[in-house]
Amino acid sequence: MSLLVVVLGVFIGAIMGLTGAGGGILAVPVLVAGMHWTMQQAAPVALIAVASGAAVGAMDGFRHGLVRYKAAILMAMCGVPVTRIGQSWAHVLPQFILLGGFAALMLVVSWRFYQQSKLGGTQNEEDALRLAFIHEQTGKFVWTPVAALILASIGALTGLMTGLLGVGGGFLIVPLMRRFTHLALHGIVATSLFVITLVGSGGVINAVLAGAEIPWVETSSFVAAMVAGMLAGRRVSRQLKSWQVQRGFAALLACVSVYMFVKAYLNFNG
Repeated sequence: MSLLVVVLGVFIGAIMGLTGAGGGILAVPVLVAGMHWTMQQAAPVALIAVASGAAVGAMDGFRHGLVRYKAAILMAMCGVPVTRIGQSWAHVLPQFILLGGFAALMLVVSWRFYQQSKLGGTQNEEDALRLAFIHEQTGKFVWTPVAALILASIGALTGLMTGLLGVGGGFLIVPLMRRFTHLALHGIVATSLFVITLVGSGGVINAVLAGAEIPWVETSSFVAAMVAGMLAGRRVSRQLKSWQVQRGFAALLACVSVYMFVKAYLNFNG
């Protein structure tokens, strides 16, 4: 079983290395399929792994001065308490609803990655709602009530999804910050990684305080293997074009979402 955990960890790490933190969305379904765990069992382990991987990327962002830490802390302050709400919902909702909801979420993320591959990662200026501005000289947020509300809302939504489905939330933070702020993409990704680190860690703490039993041996093996896989994935990503990675990841997400829909159907009829 420990060898299987290592293999799964390397696989998820490689995906994260190729695609960024968004690849962590696969951690839960891979653990559900490979370890035959429930969503509730897989979510805390996935959060530990994704938060660890995000922390590595966030440290690199800090070294390059890309992390907008005040915005990240605000989002985390609003997101961490909400993870408790998401976790309480996860323990009440039937397994087939959680599986089906996760499958639907992966389809949405898959479609977004496919669309990005066609656009080349660009975003039309008219599509962006300019509600949170960046100071031209300092590169920092201009703090207004609207900007604070936008960032707080993104943080709260991220916390809810983190608690409910055990995902890091990068698939939410990045597109929402691109739409509502003027922060450059590199700054958005770095800030998102720091938010994922904080909210994911808070979600794990909340889960433990709520009585979740985490298999620490399997978790530590999974995290270590994931970090190794992520480093390897980063090296491979330099040899690939971004559209190739995005379309490949979109296809993988679509396939896994089909599996999750089937598993939800079987749980419903079981």
